Amino acid sequence: MARRYDSRTTIFSPEGRLYQVEYAMEAISHAGTVIGILSKDGIVLVAERQATSPLLEQSIGSEKIYEMNDNVVAGVAGLTADANILINQSRLIAQRYLLKYDSPIPVEQLVRRLCDLKQGYTQFGGLRPFGVSFLCAGWDSASGFQLYQSDPAGNYSSWKAACIGENSGNAQSILKQEYKDDGSSASVAGAAAATGSSMTMEDALRLACLVLSKTIDTAKLTSEKLEFATLTLKAGKPHIHVYAPAEIDQVLAEHASAIKPTDS
Repeated sequence: MARRYDSRTTIFSPEGRLYQVEYAMEAISHAGTVIGILSKDGIVLVAERQATSPLLEQSIGSEKIYEMNDNVVAGVAGLTADANILINQSRLIAQRYLLKYDSPIPVEQLVRRLCDLKQGYTQFGGLRPFGVSFLCAGWDSASGFQLYQSDPAGNYSSWKAACIGENSGNAQSILKQEYKDDGSSASVAGAAAATGSSMTMEDALRLACLVLSKTIDTAKLTSEKLEFATLTLKAGKPHIHVYAPAEIDQVLAEHASAIKPTDS
């Protein structure tokens, strides 16, 4: 039945479905895992590198985590070529806003503009949806730290912890169980109350290691298979730090107790 309605993005099936958009989401479900965790003092992004040939000379830089602006960093799951186009567009949007208003673009506005572009590619015949999903971590003076997830249909939503890519369902279940959400407590104040979380950055890194160990199909977690990035504040300004391989190995060693249960 689907074959009669999946040739164009503009054709609805009798059930009201757009199959091309659903196919794009299916492509993302087979991509490398990307995890984002919001803490009271920053955001952690962790991404799984795809297995490559040992003959391939690795390019310098990140493969799954990109800096969109000085105050926004994103992890991508899906088609890398599609992600490159959208990342470049997001950088243009951010720089045009900076040129016009002389201030960093609000995080949600950047995500919304990017999702408007995604949604436009589901409206016209001859086009296909972008086969990529984003986890965007950002900070602005109005809303503080924020974590957004977007999909090929152009939808976006705000999260305290989220996962996209392969095994995202299992990862979401672990995040729901393990995430510390004590923002309503009287003992939690300041930034913690703003984010609704009592998680520290160390807690977030440990939780990321735990989720990775239970969702990624590998005998051992190493820097060759992972990318880490954090967004924090330094002197009142957002600071994005993409971890070097040695730093990733150090984080994995520090939180080995969270990883050990799955190594046995």
